[in-house]
Amino acid sequence: AAEVKADAESLPVVTVARVTRSATRTELVLPGSIQPLTEAPVLARASGYVRKRYADIGDRVKDGQLLAEIEAPELDQQIRQAEATLQQAESSVQQAEAALEQGRSNEDLARITAGRWSNLVKRGAVSKQENDVYQAQYAAQQASVQALEKAVAAARSNVGAVEANVARLNDLKGYQAVRAPFAGVITVRNVDVGALINEGSTLLFRIAQTGQMRTFINVPQADAGAVRVGQPASLEIAELSGRKFNGRVARTSNAFDPASRTLLTEVEVPNPDGTLLPGMYTQVDLQVPRKNPPLLIPGDTLMVRADGPQVAVLDSSGRVHFNHIQLGRDYGNHLEVLSGLEDGQQLVVNPSDVVREGIRVKAVQPEGSARNHT
Repeated sequence: AAEVKADAESLPVVTVARVTRSATRTELVLPGSIQPLTEAPVLARASGYVRKRYADIGDRVKDGQLLAEIEAPELDQQIRQAEATLQQAESSVQQAEAALEQGRSNEDLARITAGRWSNLVKRGAVSKQENDVYQAQYAAQQASVQALEKAVAAARSNVGAVEANVARLNDLKGYQAVRAPFAGVITVRNVDVGALINEGSTLLFRIAQTGQMRTFINVPQADAGAVRVGQPASLEIAELSGRKFNGRVARTSNAFDPASRTLLTEVEVPNPDGTLLPGMYTQVDLQVPRKNPPLLIPGDTLMVRADGPQVAVLDSSGRVHFNHIQLGRDYGNHLEVLSGLEDGQQLVVNPSDVVREGIRVKAVQPEGSARNHT
């Protein structure tokens, strides 16, 4: 017994730690940039000069609120010209209708005359040649009436085209009043009073809805399978320490970026008090469930050698065996192990050169037990 006791006292003393199982849910923290849910540029639909400006950056505006007024004297001249052309077209219609009425009167006269001469021919009072002249005149008047009717229809169509042009110009005049497309905040203002505006190309304002914000994150392929639409998420801002903004996963791209192997994911978060501002840097925390949580080992049990990462495992008799392992994530103090170990095994902490394959050692538990890390 004394000899056994002496052998035990001569064994190298090592500190051991147990292999543990990670939690079934892990926190996936990814960086993102906050953006408004809806944002739109406000461009001019009419060319001219800015006469008045009613909004500036940071102003909260309502749907349809007047933002600026554009002065376009050329457009006013075009409207007057189009209205004058409309009056001319309407006069042309009146002239064509009057000519049609005259042509119908001539047609009636030619019809009556042709009828009379037809009766006279039947009685033998006039020659057929004279009757043919009046019958031809009647046919010519009929053709003339048809031509006049088409002329009236063409004049009326011309009036419709000119009216459409007048309406178009009046609509453009309505665009001289620049209004907000929706309620939100003015984030950009590019013009001031007197600035020249070109239709469809000059950016006047940019407006954003900040009541609901969103951020895009890139989820690694290893965790993408656990991300679902509607999944809870929380946002943290470094400058707003202590506050969490709760949201949810709104949608994913359903495709991986071939360069980064990540899944583009959109997270929406309410912003009723306007604390979150567009462009803020944020950390998005997703609670990701795990069907098969991996094993965890303390970081100071790992040995990296030429043939790969290894750990020193103690068997039931206290002998050391070196196992090759496959590593997962690195959490700093702890490491994920995907293969090579079993739950509950004891590992040597900070193994020295004394620890060799097959040697017996005396295991000592650390003062504090290892905790599970996610």
